Amino acid sequence: LIGTEPPAYLHGHAFAGGFQSKPPDYLYAFRGRMDERYDMVRTVTDGRYIYLRHYMPHKIYGQHVSYMFETQATQVWKRMFDEGRLNAAQSRFWEPKPPEELYDLDNDPDEIDNLANSPAHQQIVRRLRREQQDWVLQSRDFGFLPEAEIHSRSRNSTPYEVAQDDEQYPLGRIVRTADLAASLDIDAVDELIAVLADADSAVRYWGVLGLLMRQAPAVSSARDHLLAALSDSSASVRVTAAEALGRYGSGPDIDTALEVLLEHAVVQVNGEFIAMLAVMLPVLVRPRMPSVPKYLRPKSNAFRSDQASCTRGRAPAWKTS
Repeated sequence: LIGTEPPAYLHGHAFAGGFQSKPPDYLYAFRGRMDERYDMVRTVTDGRYIYLRHYMPHKIYGQHVSYMFETQATQVWKRMFDEGRLNAAQSRFWEPKPPEELYDLDNDPDEIDNLANSPAHQQIVRRLRREQQDWVLQSRDFGFLPEAEIHSRSRNSTPYEVAQDDEQYPLGRIVRTADLAASLDIDAVDELIAVLADADSAVRYWGVLGLLMRQAPAVSSARDHLLAALSDSSASVRVTAAEALGRYGSGPDIDTALEVLLEHAVVQVNGEFIAMLAVMLPVLVRPRMPSVPKYLRPKSNAFRSDQASCTRGRAPAWKTS
């Protein structure tokens, strides 16, 4: 734009001016934490087709972000979904996601018809899936760590430097586990249990997350391993194991999970990132509230904005007996 040739060390491509470079064959995008809610999506497009890889398909698009729900349109949209007044396309925002999505932007610019399972489009799916996977490895995508570990592993260094070091960040092993976890393949349960013994905490985190994604059958099969994970050296692993047992366990396992989540929701002790992982607690226990009254009594407005309690430097407004 200013007529100066970009130096070689600058990333990106000049798209205007006298030094335009050849447009890239692919563009990449991502989704991560939105305020108080976590998600993880990686996307690639060749201009005609767009491919989305959901690494947390169990989380709906429309997680309750307090800021988003300040708008009346969001409130009405969610209420109409709860009342069963939306069609399939309108409802999708409030439902769990598939592991993969593919859309033809020329013929479906609103991205309604997911072609990921279309037999006629499998060659395109494979090409864009491989491009997405290659880009993760090439760019040394640091987002496969739980957020607390991005900071803990980068202590006395920087996230960029740690991401380039395969000893500190064994990306290939972590990504293989994340891909397995997010595939939702029920036959992968034994392999997910096996990675809970891995030396790297991020691999163990994705192993636990994969069991959580497969809900009650997997959590039941892995019960003893998940109980052991409540004592893992990584707080991210502990909290994720507690979520799995709290959502899909039974009997005393729910009580144990709630104790772990309450302990980790205290921001002064655990920091904001671990606390944000743990503050899904109100959502988790509401359907099971009759079975756990001795652990939790909401104060007034305690469930209105769980993340606010963490980011404002105080523990969530919950009382335990």
